[in-house]
Amino acid sequence: MRTKGIALTLIGFVWLLQACTYKLSLNGASIPANLKTLRVEFFENTAPLVVNTLSQQFTEALKERIRNTTSLSVVNGEADAVMSGTITDYNIAPVSVQATNNTTAPLADQTRLTITVNVKYTYDADKKLSFEQQFTKYKDFKGELGAQEQALIQDINKQLTEDIFNKAFANWE
Repeated sequence: MRTKGIALTLIGFVWLLQACTYKLSLNGASIPANLKTLRVEFFENTAPLVVNTLSQQFTEALKERIRNTTSLSVVNGEADAVMSGTITDYNIAPVSVQATNNTTAPLADQTRLTITVNVKYTYDADKKLSFEQQFTKYKDFKGELGAQEQALIQDINKQLTEDIFNKAFANWE
């Protein structure tokens, strides 16, 4: 009986030590306890095809994802960690082609919008948590891009920020 009590005490002690090292949350994030502030720098759009509002939309989506799911303060100045990067690709390409009965060229039945972002996350207090990685997400659509473009960008930004968040704060590959 005494051995069981010692084992439970030891397990509790180990759990307490881990709780002091990382803040755990219901969203799967495990953030080091000493990480309180994060600076998210503006993600410049260096893609060959540029959408004027994409940099601002992506940067704000990333900040909102962090604000809404962690207790981290997103700051503009000195910070415990820094997230920076660039939007390196914005691509529109046909996925499937529809044959036509006349002599004109085939039409795209489905088109894919792809956005690629290169992200650098620097956390000097624990360098093994730092990374630099490329993230790519896409969304398929039918019809003309024009009326759908902003909704597609919003959906892709949500997917990208989820992956970036998981890599930085949940250590999911």
